[in-house]
Amino acid sequence: MATPPPGTPLPPDRELVLIDRELAQLDARRGYLLARREWLLRLPAPGGWVTPGVPARPQEASAPSAQNVLLTLGAVLLAVAALAFTLVSWGSMGIAGRGAVLAVVTAAALGAPALLLRRGLRSTAESVAAVGLLLTVLDAYAVYAVAAPDTDGTAYAAGAAAVLAALWAGYARVLPGLLIPLPAAVLTAQLPLPLAAVASAADPVGVGWALLATAALDAALVLSAPGVRARASVFGPAAASAAVLAAGALLAGLSESLQAGSATAAAGPALLLAACAVLGVGVAWREPSAMAAAIAGALAAVAALGDLARPVLSREWTVVVFLLLALPLLAAVRAGTLPAAVRRGLARAGAGVAAPAAVSALLPAAGSLVFRVGVLGEVWAATTPPRDAYGPGPAAAVTLLVAAGAAGWLARVLPRPEPGMIAVVLAWAGLFTAPMAYGLPVAAVLAAQLAVTAAAGVCALRIARGPGYAAAVCAAVGALNLSVAALDGRTATFAVFGLLGAGCAAGAAYGPAALPTRAGGAVLAVGYAAGTVAALGAVRGLAVSWWALPLLAVPAAVAALGPRLGRVRIPAEIAAAVVGAVALLLPVREPALSALVCALAGVVCAGAAVRADRRGLGWAAGALFVAATWIRLAASGVAAPEAYTLPVTALALAVGFVRRRRDARARLAGRGPGLIGETGPEASSWTAYGPGLGATLLPSLVAAWGDPYWLRPLLLGLAALAVTLLGARRRLQAPLLLGGAALAAVALHELAPYVVQVVDALPRWLPPALAGLLLLVVGATYEKRLRDARRLRAALGRLR
Repeated sequence: MATPPPGTPLPPDRELVLIDRELAQLDARRGYLLARREWLLRLPAPGGWVTPGVPARPQEASAPSAQNVLLTLGAVLLAVAALAFTLVSWGSMGIAGRGAVLAVVTAAALGAPALLLRRGLRSTAESVAAVGLLLTVLDAYAVYAVAAPDTDGTAYAAGAAAVLAALWAGYARVLPGLLIPLPAAVLTAQLPLPLAAVASAADPVGVGWALLATAALDAALVLSAPGVRARASVFGPAAASAAVLAAGALLAGLSESLQAGSATAAAGPALLLAACAVLGVGVAWREPSAMAAAIAGALAAVAALGDLARPVLSREWTVVVFLLLALPLLAAVRAGTLPAAVRRGLARAGAGVAAPAAVSALLPAAGSLVFRVGVLGEVWAATTPPRDAYGPGPAAAVTLLVAAGAAGWLARVLPRPEPGMIAVVLAWAGLFTAPMAYGLPVAAVLAAQLAVTAAAGVCALRIARGPGYAAAVCAAVGALNLSVAALDGRTATFAVFGLLGAGCAAGAAYGPAALPTRAGGAVLAVGYAAGTVAALGAVRGLAVSWWALPLLAVPAAVAALGPRLGRVRIPAEIAAAVVGAVALLLPVREPALSALVCALAGVVCAGAAVRADRRGLGWAAGALFVAATWIRLAASGVAAPEAYTLPVTALALAVGFVRRRRDARARLAGRGPGLIGETGPEASSWTAYGPGLGATLLPSLVAAWGDPYWLRPLLLGLAALAVTLLGARRRLQAPLLLGGAALAAVALHELAPYVVQVVDALPRWLPPALAGLLLLVVGATYEKRLRDARRLRAALGRLR
């Protein structure tokens, strides 16, 4: 049959055949989709999820169908009927009747979810199942009240919990689409063994064993749950229960172990702790994410073995035992055959035990070093207290050395600087405090600590980066502590200061070492030189203020060495400056001696300023010379300001003259004005001479205005006239203006009394008249005066 052209209507019989064919195809497709929907609804998947090509599972929160409405109304009516029955008829029934009713209701509640799941009402099924599980608990209580009222309640609860856990697990297996029964069974299964232990009046160790056994069962359930769905529903509650119960067993073992008074009494708790260790490591062995279980298990193993020794050893030696037990755990970091979670957990547990042990030994060692500060109150009194008063015990030194060895081994294994730094610090602390710990004589203690400090200094010079810097800090701390301890006797002071100073100087001169280490050695060398000089002054019986004179020899020596100090020159000069400042402060209560010290310090600065790279010290030298002059004048009772200002003026004018002459030579040579190595405009007269002239003219002018005699104004006027003429002769702006202003002020001071007399003698109308006349003259010749002022300003501007 030919196909008619488009737009031509089909015959009725042919159109009917096509419609029947399409309806058959639609019916087949609808049947397939309905079967697929039913299969998807029976899957035990939590919540709603979407499969590609399949519509999302309908939720009960969607628009209610007629079936849902009917089921909801039926549930409400049943609830109302149950409530009415409870309020009206429940009280007239005996316990047997009540139990029968509960059994019937429980059976109905447990059977209803199967029908609800087939209808697709998952949430309703979960709610009804939860009610059914709760009713089984009430059924168990009814059985206890009817059949076994005289049975021990705790023992019956243990058995009932076991039975309920088994029943709920079977119920979850029958209805795999429900989510609540299986987790409820897992949680209920935690009760039987602990309740049985309590019912049998077991001691804390027995209860701990019950908790540990339950935790082991939980761990086995978590690790062996088949399938992703089963594992997801079991893992959460079982894992949490295992962690809580294992922690309870561990705490029970630790508490009983700490209360044990003998090794025999500690055996039972130790065995429980060992079992906890086995469980923790076993879980981490099977589960890669359970590193925390390996840490807990390793700590439990250390506690199990260490607590056996605790009753028979002192606290200090018990720490040593725990540290020794931690060493094999640290070695696990190189055990490549172990799983990663076990290896990391054991290593971290070992570090967690070793760190507190090292800190517990480091604290008394640090306390012994701080105790030496008391020597400063009795210098050279030779009253060193016995070891027991300040020194750590032998066990602390052993702990530090063992921990240092472990950290050193880790430094070789791990590519990080921290273990090496820790090893250096612990080794130094152990070796430095060991002589005090074993009660050696004072001389032997100082000799041993000098050797340890020297060894630390050598390590600081030979080792780079982190461990080297740690050794440098240890050497510095040891040197300072030894210095304080050596002040207990004269011989010890000179011996320790001399040896340490020589060692620090040698370290500062060691070229291959790191610059910060060499700089620290240079600073300490300067400090020990100053300390030795001060000690010599004390031996000679000099007063403390007179120590300043020999102390100035230290900065003088550093200034003399100068460039030969190399890269440590700046740190050495800073330390020398500090020593010089101390020398300046010592004679502050003796003006004559203070002036002498300032003068000598100025000489040292002036000598150092001879070098081109230390020109700036010339200013310090000038300031020290001026200070020496002022202090000497004040000590002599001189009150005239010129005695204090003229030295400053002379020095400032000399510096300004040298500056301007150097600028002139540089300009003539074509190198541009300025100091050597400088460029810029030539220094003006205000910069070169202004500060120096003002330092004398202004104080003298103030003094002259209050001086009733004629000599000071006369001398000041002559000096101001000379400065003014010199400024005009040399075309210098600053001397001309400052000298002229001072000369005018002196003239006004001298003429003021006569002007006052003349003004008093004149009529009262004359001053206003003269003022008016002056204003008229100025106004009439304003343009000319303005031109004169401009020419004066230009003339002054041409001055230098």
